[in-house]
Amino acid sequence: MQALVLNSPHPIDDYSAPTIYTAFGGRSPKTLDPQRSYSSDETVYTYSIYEPLYQYHYLKRPYVLEPRTAVSVAEPRYLGHDGRELPADADPALIAESVYDIRIKPGILYAPHPAFARDAEGRLLYHALSPEDARTKRSPADFPRHGTRELTAEDYVYGIRRLASPRVVSPVLGTLSSYIIGLGDLAKTLREKDAALRAAGRQAEWLDLRDAPFEGVTAPDPHTLRIRVRGKYPQFSNWLTMAFFAPVPWEAERFYSQKGLADNNFTLNTWPVGTGPFMMSVFEENRRHEMVRNPNFRRETYPCEGEPSDRENGYLEGCGKPLPLVERAVFDIEKEAVPLQTKFLQGWYDSPSIDRVDTGLGFLVAMGDSPDKAALYKEKQLKFPQTVEASLWYIGFNWLDPVLGGTGSPEAQRRARLLRQAISIAVDWDENLAIFQKSQGIAAHGPIPPGLFGWQDDGPSAFNPVVYKKDASGRTVRRSIEEARALMHEAGYPDGRDAVTGRPLVLSFDYQNASQGSKSYLEWYQKQFAKLGIQLDIRATDYNRFQDKMARGAAQIFLWGWVADYPDAENFLFLFYGPNAKVLNGGENASNYSNPEFDRAFEAMKYLEDGPEKQRLINRMISIMQEDAPIMFGYFPKAAAAFQSWVTNAKPTSMIRNSLQYIGIDARARREAVERWNRPVLWPLLVIAAGAALLVLFARRVWKKRDSARLRPVSEGDRS
Repeated sequence: MQALVLNSPHPIDDYSAPTIYTAFGGRSPKTLDPQRSYSSDETVYTYSIYEPLYQYHYLKRPYVLEPRTAVSVAEPRYLGHDGRELPADADPALIAESVYDIRIKPGILYAPHPAFARDAEGRLLYHALSPEDARTKRSPADFPRHGTRELTAEDYVYGIRRLASPRVVSPVLGTLSSYIIGLGDLAKTLREKDAALRAAGRQAEWLDLRDAPFEGVTAPDPHTLRIRVRGKYPQFSNWLTMAFFAPVPWEAERFYSQKGLADNNFTLNTWPVGTGPFMMSVFEENRRHEMVRNPNFRRETYPCEGEPSDRENGYLEGCGKPLPLVERAVFDIEKEAVPLQTKFLQGWYDSPSIDRVDTGLGFLVAMGDSPDKAALYKEKQLKFPQTVEASLWYIGFNWLDPVLGGTGSPEAQRRARLLRQAISIAVDWDENLAIFQKSQGIAAHGPIPPGLFGWQDDGPSAFNPVVYKKDASGRTVRRSIEEARALMHEAGYPDGRDAVTGRPLVLSFDYQNASQGSKSYLEWYQKQFAKLGIQLDIRATDYNRFQDKMARGAAQIFLWGWVADYPDAENFLFLFYGPNAKVLNGGENASNYSNPEFDRAFEAMKYLEDGPEKQRLINRMISIMQEDAPIMFGYFPKAAAAFQSWVTNAKPTSMIRNSLQYIGIDARARREAVERWNRPVLWPLLVIAAGAALLVLFARRVWKKRDSARLRPVSEGDRS
């Protein structure tokens, strides 16, 4: 018997198909244009439809770079300032540019789309629509004919050119202009071309990017992409995994530039054109999005190797199967958390959010608080796989501050260093995690999270000797508060008072949230500092004002975080590189930390490929930071996804953004579960029906009694 449940988002028969059902909250993605998109809620679509040159291996950790549409990960050629080629181990100071020649796999086809449709003479069919005709179109399905063509290197050239287009406004133009030769000049040329069109009243005309000179990115042949980068920048290959470097065929941009299509939100923002495993099939704004398998997708298979624990965790069950593992992915809007959770527990959703790795945290907390919920989730065999995110929350000390910083006399620097070390011991991050994060994180000993090259279980990244020590059994334990107080005494602040003036030590803590709900959290910090006799003055504010204060160097102590752009130690260590100081140069070194030895090691490390020498320099930088203590390293947040038992191969990661193609569904198990979990509960209806029947019988009995009394003859006694 089929389940009769009114809140199912889809007909129950649909749950027998190899389809992923999940949800999204709030609103539809703002843009799916690959050169514009930079929001996490957009990546599940952009990285499933578009294909950058490279990707990260789905299972291996630390993350391993591998080709996606490229034949291989290209090693750059180095050219000197005289244009001559240099050896691979040349001094980085002698390298004027790095040249990447990247071969593209032949035979890759775009998903079917009307932008490619041609007539018998080879002319594009739908590139000259009238505005009236265009306004009748809402999706590619409204066109009778679709076409395709092979992916070429020129499509990557055009995509990178779009980074400089004034009509695209890419958020990474400023950053990449400092690396890709000629990108900044191209942006200037395109701005001038666009301004000329507007001045002539032709602003609606397509801005063709192909004819503007651009020496930095070219296509020597149809399957070779050449990118020229200033100097030596090994991390550039990581950029080539990002959607900013996805190919965009000129036909697609030309098609969508036609007047009238945007009136129905029929643009590149909503209907991408790519070569990936999926293609958009439904885009109902703020209601539903659907992607289906790209029928032109080449044969790619699920990996057969990964971490040692992957076989045990079932992540190798898809070994050798063709990708994607499902035929369709459906995203329904769920604006409220309670209905979303209810439908997930009923089995209507395979995951509350298939692309996020934080949806399981609430379930884990609930299991810890409620034995009933723990039993329910166990009965349903729900899965909450965990990982440690490539991100860091930390407390920073302003290096420019006269009390806590490192810019005064040698004696002042020594006192400040001892004070920072004492505070680092006193603030107990394990307690913070237990109370406020429900133990969903791990205390950090250095700035580099697990899973990235540079992290070592037996190295300084996993043991900070300034804050921790080994006990008699070899366990890592936090140093005692007595040791921290001894450092305070040595720094000249016994019991939190200046040894010379006798005045209490008062420090200020800037926090980026002024809401009332932060009160207990901030009081916890005050108690941590009070262990040393330090009075902590809380200065909570909104985030915009907080950023302004940080830019001016007006904060003494502050809380901030960082999420990796790419999985490389450089992306965390550059937060403490002197020339990146926020006050001096507007960089991301928020603490304005500066140590010449650290800076020299960073400058040498950033040019190295992963290997022993790079690891040695990373270890040295971490040790320097541990001794200087410019920040309290804080914690690395844990992440936990949420999946039904029938979801397969779903390894949680926030770094790999094209993971949807690797996730599978046991549709038979799902169908059985949703029918079992959603059987109609009939006994309340029977009770109600029985009660109604009794009421009817009682009413009839009363009516008959009254009717009999009315018809009974009146006696003589009654008359008198």
